Amino acid sequence: MAEAKYISNDKLTAWLDELAGKMRVIAPTRQGDAVVFAPYASGQSVELAQEATAPPKSVVFPASEDLLRYDYRKNPENLGQVDVELLPTISPEPTLVFGSRPCGVRGFLIFDRVYDGATYKDPYYLARREATLFATIACGQAENACFCHSVGSAPGDATGSDLLLTPIADGFVVEAVSDKGAQCLESSLLEAAGGKADEAKAFREKALQEMGEPQDFGPAQQKLLELFDDMGFWEDVSAKCISCGACTYLCPTCYCFNITDENAGLTGRRVRSWDNCMSFQFTLEASGHNPRPTKAHRLKNRVGHKFSYYPNLHDGIIACCGCGRCIKSCPVSVDIREIVTKAMAHQPPAVEEAAK
Repeated sequence: MAEAKYISNDKLTAWLDELAGKMRVIAPTRQGDAVVFAPYASGQSVELAQEATAPPKSVVFPASEDLLRYDYRKNPENLGQVDVELLPTISPEPTLVFGSRPCGVRGFLIFDRVYDGATYKDPYYLARREATLFATIACGQAENACFCHSVGSAPGDATGSDLLLTPIADGFVVEAVSDKGAQCLESSLLEAAGGKADEAKAFREKALQEMGEPQDFGPAQQKLLELFDDMGFWEDVSAKCISCGACTYLCPTCYCFNITDENAGLTGRRVRSWDNCMSFQFTLEASGHNPRPTKAHRLKNRVGHKFSYYPNLHDGIIACCGCGRCIKSCPVSVDIREIVTKAMAHQPPAVEEAAK
């Protein structure tokens, strides 16, 4: 792997301009009170001090995308005969996502096990995944809602990244994590990091230590299954939830979608759009029956999927990157950590009575 490099803050824009000449660059940009990932323009200043409001999930898994377009073509010799022509829509361009925190990119590892599985591979997701590089920035201080270290990660976790930037002094130590990432270091604007690489390592270790001891969510896999039919528990923990769906739309690991066909005359398209498991319509059947009729049922599914069902299918890996967006952006402060902790500590009434 390429040696670590260093770039000073005053050269960062020039480096991004260089990279933007070779590929599309997506970087965090301030829009009012929010920080969003948007196409980078030459000379633009990027917002690196604040974590992006939403992760860069939409770069690889768009909120809405055409799976295919189609045209109906009538046979001029026999107008009753209609052929359907399918038009391809997969044409991703090489892209660099710059400035995400590690947790925002680590979420794609959860996607990979679903969309790049042994039995099914999603060509749309995989085409964009292959065309996209990620340059992440190590966190120096965890926010109140952060718990990445409790789900197997860390503030400086490079897993899933192609480049890892660590802020030090008046710049960044830049380390290649993949061969593709190493190619981005071939610039005269970067210099050998030398002893600064050790300084960067110490920075990341300090950030992890300051988070304190991680919480063990391992027991949740079984405990959540045991609580599956205890609707009293789920009604209690979901009481203040308003089913707005902010938690799902801002989550780096939520991958559910809906598919609709949209027609206009003799042409149309098949569209895939993000869906929201906290919505009543998510499981509403054509008959009118809904197997998850209340927000308690829906929150049970959301929490259970991340901390029990997914780990059960995927070698114990929790489908949560600990970014805390679902906590920080929830208008009524539902805290998934508290729910899982309560579930692990919950005892059936008979056990509680015997303990008295």
